[in-house]
Amino acid sequence: MNKLKTLKYALAFSLLSTYSFQSCQKPDTLLEVEPRDRFSDGNVWTDKGAADLFLNDIYANLPSGNTWTETFDNWSDNSVCGFGWVSSRKQEVLQGMYTPNNLSFGEIGDMYNWGNYNIIRKCNIFIKNIETSPLPEEYKKLRVAEVRVLRAYFYHLLWMAYGGVPIITDVLNSAQQGDDIFRARNTFDETLAFITKECAEAYADLPATPASGRMSKGSAMVIKGWCELFANKWADAAASNKKIIDELPYDLHPQYGAFFLTKGSESKESIMYKEYIPGSSATGGNIEGIFGPTFTASGAETSWGAVNPTQELVDDYAMENGKPITDPTSGYNPQDPYKNREKRFYESIVYDGSFWYNDNIFTRQGIGSKNEIDLADKDDATQTGYYLRKRLSDKITLGAPSWDGYTSPQNYSFFRFGEVLLNYAEAQNEAVGPDGSVYAAINRIRKRADIPDLQAGLSKDAMREIIRRERRVELAFEDKRWWDLIRWRIAEVNLNKPMHGIAIKEENGVLKYNKIEVFGLPRKFDASKNYLFPIPQSVIDQNKNLKGHQNPNY
Repeated sequence: MNKLKTLKYALAFSLLSTYSFQSCQKPDTLLEVEPRDRFSDGNVWTDKGAADLFLNDIYANLPSGNTWTETFDNWSDNSVCGFGWVSSRKQEVLQGMYTPNNLSFGEIGDMYNWGNYNIIRKCNIFIKNIETSPLPEEYKKLRVAEVRVLRAYFYHLLWMAYGGVPIITDVLNSAQQGDDIFRARNTFDETLAFITKECAEAYADLPATPASGRMSKGSAMVIKGWCELFANKWADAAASNKKIIDELPYDLHPQYGAFFLTKGSESKESIMYKEYIPGSSATGGNIEGIFGPTFTASGAETSWGAVNPTQELVDDYAMENGKPITDPTSGYNPQDPYKNREKRFYESIVYDGSFWYNDNIFTRQGIGSKNEIDLADKDDATQTGYYLRKRLSDKITLGAPSWDGYTSPQNYSFFRFGEVLLNYAEAQNEAVGPDGSVYAAINRIRKRADIPDLQAGLSKDAMREIIRRERRVELAFEDKRWWDLIRWRIAEVNLNKPMHGIAIKEENGVLKYNKIEVFGLPRKFDASKNYLFPIPQSVIDQNKNLKGHQNPNY
């Protein structure tokens, strides 16, 4: 089956088919029928449909970023949550005081918690059984390659979060093996080598254009290239990302904002993504009802306001002439700050006076707007003076029908071609400097944003600064920013200071814009330990081979 999110429907159909089949059998043959909703080891691996159901369950465990109560960008300097009970607003996170006993990612933990080993075990079971099954060789080769990439993806989440982790590729069984199921940590480099090798070898057996939502050559190579970039393997990362650019049929979506509302394989920019079928909590998304502007026409609460962009991010959007607002020739006016900004700003941010859904959103003070900036954390109105627009549709019914009805159909993107261009530009610049291919990659991104090409003659350092700013803006709210701060080793700089918003008030008929510190968000990042997360104490207590191997200073 090609549609990953139809697993539950497939099981229901199997149950219905079983009932229909049994109803026309003689009574003395009913006990001979093996129910299709309860597959044994013996028939899962001899039936392509049954094996695909097992595989679809692995796909279903990919992180569901369109149903979370916040974005991982809220852990970074890009945004804050408008309400206080989520993980990013807990003091242990804000103060960098998380420990092996109290670390909680909330729903975002789907991506980074130790429970990924449960999914990795499913991958190992699939690979072991499918390789020795009597199913057609071409089917087996394709499906094993898919699962190797999926397993590499889940390992890379653990690797980014914790560093080196135990690499397990066999099927463990505590009843048979006892404490032998507990393995020691592999090193950071060993884990990286495993992930990249798995992706490189699977690449040959995967299609360039897969069935919608499945692993592809692009999925394999983009995970490989990202991990190499994360590890500062500049030449390797450049080569992997260049392979995608040169050999695979990806391109930028014509319109930046529209890309994030695409479904399935509609866009050539999509490389690896999770699909949604609206209408139920099991298959649909509810991102608009959680992440969007809180109040709309007549003061109706149509979202929870979970993502409030910071002034720090807003200031990194260029002017429409391509110049940063810090350039005195850019034309930026701090008392008219939203005029003549680049397109991505308007496609990503809801700001004072801009239209959303059925109303103009006013975050300014003193006019009685329910969206007035919340300086005391009294309700769910914006705490920065901004709301999120990117990734959200205002063409569906918002409010409870959205947050309870799971009516969002758009993909959640793990990797896309725009990121590949940025990955390549950064890696190539670090490896050899700003050659023509670096300019070409960045200018493709800028062209879609309708801003001019970069000027020639930039130094390596100047190009690095531009790439980092482009990356922040282009990938905002895609759950990338935290990891960029980590791998650039600048989290201790960016997260050890207050975040800011904008307070707007009319004085003598003129709007005045003043940057203010966001309420209740003093940030701390301990560089001696917070570049890795602590391995949960419960895991160490269970595995004697991890005792004495906690990450430093936890």
